[in-house]
Amino acid sequence: MKLDFDVIVVGGGIVGSSAALCLARGGQRVALLERDFCGSHSSGVNYGGVRRQGRPLSQLPLSMRAHAIWGQLREWIGIDGEYTRSGHLKLARSAADFASLQDYAKRTVDFDLRLQLLDRAALRERFPWVGDIAVGASYCPEDGHANPRLVSPAFAQAARRHGAEVIEQCAVQQVEHDGQHFILHTGNGQLYRAPWLLNCAGAWSASLAERFGEAVPLSAAHPAMLVTEPLPLFMTASTGVEGGGIYARQVARGNCILGGGRGFALTSTTARPGQAAVLEILRNATELYPALTGAQAIRTWSGTEGYLPDDEPVIGPSLTQPGLLHGFGFAGAGFQIGPAAGEALAQCILDGSPAHSLAAFSISRFQQPPHQKENLS
Repeated sequence: MKLDFDVIVVGGGIVGSSAALCLARGGQRVALLERDFCGSHSSGVNYGGVRRQGRPLSQLPLSMRAHAIWGQLREWIGIDGEYTRSGHLKLARSAADFASLQDYAKRTVDFDLRLQLLDRAALRERFPWVGDIAVGASYCPEDGHANPRLVSPAFAQAARRHGAEVIEQCAVQQVEHDGQHFILHTGNGQLYRAPWLLNCAGAWSASLAERFGEAVPLSAAHPAMLVTEPLPLFMTASTGVEGGGIYARQVARGNCILGGGRGFALTSTTARPGQAAVLEILRNATELYPALTGAQAIRTWSGTEGYLPDDEPVIGPSLTQPGLLHGFGFAGAGFQIGPAAGEALAQCILDGSPAHSLAAFSISRFQQPPHQKENLS
């Protein structure tokens, strides 16, 4: 039996679910298909950082729109998702790293991030819990963090409340196009048909794109994450480090959530943090946050995220198949920007074009011109 819709969204992460929500609110008949459970992969297992600071300039227009959506989160999804604008503190461990933070502050001045540069003395005065290894920092006062295990599934639930059909444990096995509609064959034996298709399948999006002649070098990576036992509250901002290595935040219950490094895949859909990565997180943690010395890690986990070589996502229309839109490859940083990316994809259908240009995220940057292909043959 064929089930007809206006739009089919493949992938129930925060991008696909927010797109489904916007489309349903716009009066579209939407089917959201998720192979497992909505928000169960990268959107639900990530660190939970809701930050604009540190993003490439190309992403900041969408990120600023997402910032506004996060400020209205309860209106969008019905819960606060433990979202708090705690501020985001990006630490520098060398003079060169601090200079990089200063340069970023200059380059982003037009985006009103209100970054505050703190030298060593100012950092110690305002954030005395930061270790001596930090020589300075950049502070973004309105960035923050949220609980991805609550927020990501809630976008799908909100889409359902607005009329979208949300079908979980529904793996897409085959996709074809009959000249007018996409037809999706699924593991539950149903056929879903629609003139619009959104490819928001995260780290598994490349196969759908390739089905329509748009091969992309998408690879999977697996973040190493851990959470400590509850501790006395001390960490007053979500933190990251210039140059990477570790990120950390403390929730209201006192647990500290930390991440850094890479885990490894167990199966095509499951992953685990490696022992070396966990030990490296703990080593970095005690240097940067001395209050964590001796703290017990009570749980570790990982997930599967999609990365492209330039660490920028693909967002926008297919170049080969009318009606196909892509939204994937967020390089482990899709949680904050995800609602705005989903909204932009929905606007392509509802309004004919997005409110913010998606040109920087076009899949065209991975497609070779025909004459180059011929020269290689």
